[in-house]
Amino acid sequence: MIAYHLKQSGFSVLAALDGASGLEQAKKQRPSLIILDLMLPQMDGKDVCRTLKANPLTQSIPVLMLTAKADEMDRVVGFELGADDYVTKPFSPRELVLRVKAILRRKELPEEGEKKIQIGHLFIDVEKHQVFIKKNPVSLTSTEFKLLLELATRRGRVQTREHLLDKVWGYTYEGYARTVDTHIRRLREKMGPSGDLIETIRGMGYRFREEEE
Repeated sequence: MIAYHLKQSGFSVLAALDGASGLEQAKKQRPSLIILDLMLPQMDGKDVCRTLKANPLTQSIPVLMLTAKADEMDRVVGFELGADDYVTKPFSPRELVLRVKAILRRKELPEEGEKKIQIGHLFIDVEKHQVFIKKNPVSLTSTEFKLLLELATRRGRVQTREHLLDKVWGYTYEGYARTVDTHIRRLREKMGPSGDLIETIRGMGYRFREEEE
């Protein structure tokens, strides 16, 4: 059913019946996006995602987790493993296609705005989708990159969780402000000391500093 709806929307689809073969296909075919169930035979989805994000060949491929595990903790764990989005069953095939399109849009280059951003030790090459801290590359998912870019280009201004959900995720994501918090925490961890550039404004959202202290 998922393959059918994706093909109807113009996508080419590869399918795998278990985690191990899916991982092998991902390494060989390098798809634009991976829709990943968690409860899989042989190798569960969490291990598949962990392996994908540890391999330089596949770590930049966006992952959308599609699972019956609807608990908030499962959602948080999924994001911490590097998933770009998390959809629970039962789901609307139309919504799934919209989310796939939203994730892929995050990988597209912005038409206007800064092409290179330097703030303290942080350097963002917008056109190449690359981030460096003290000239060392930082590996980010497409969602993390879009979130960092949204914060950095609007540095000095407070951005609410609702604004970030709309701009980064591309659709209303009611009730999931925790999604933003989880991604911010992962972003700060990956940025090391430069993670302090992202300030939490209690009761409002986040603000990106205009310079490092």
